[in-house]
Amino acid sequence: MEFIDPQAAQPADALLLDNDADVLARAAEIHRHPAVVLQFPKSTDGRAYSQAVLLRGRLHYRGEIRAIGEVLADMLPLLRRCGFDAVRLRADQKVESAQRALGYFDDHHTSVSPERTGEPGACA
Repeated sequence: MEFIDPQAAQPADALLLDNDADVLARAAEIHRHPAVVLQFPKSTDGRAYSQAVLLRGRLHYRGEIRAIGEVLADMLPLLRRCGFDAVRLRADQKVESAQRALGYFDDHHTSVSPERTGEPGACA
């Protein structure tokens, strides 16, 4: 998992999606971008998790998926499990804490397999 500097700009060729965007309806547009940025407006709003699962599972998107917004360190295992590659942590979060959270589970138990159907909310 890559940790994005909070001061760094998003790549110019990345597609920024609101967390209520229908990723299936925008599949053609999404596949034209090497990175998709998904937003967490609140740490308790998990729609971006479902978007990531749909991107990886149904759309077979192989580009980078980034999480921004209210991203907390304890969200990292589920973010990785749902297919995120990179995160920009909320300003008060420490990278060390996030790395520790990732260490609690190994990749075998936390990655989304390619054959997943990508049902919304199914990050298991």
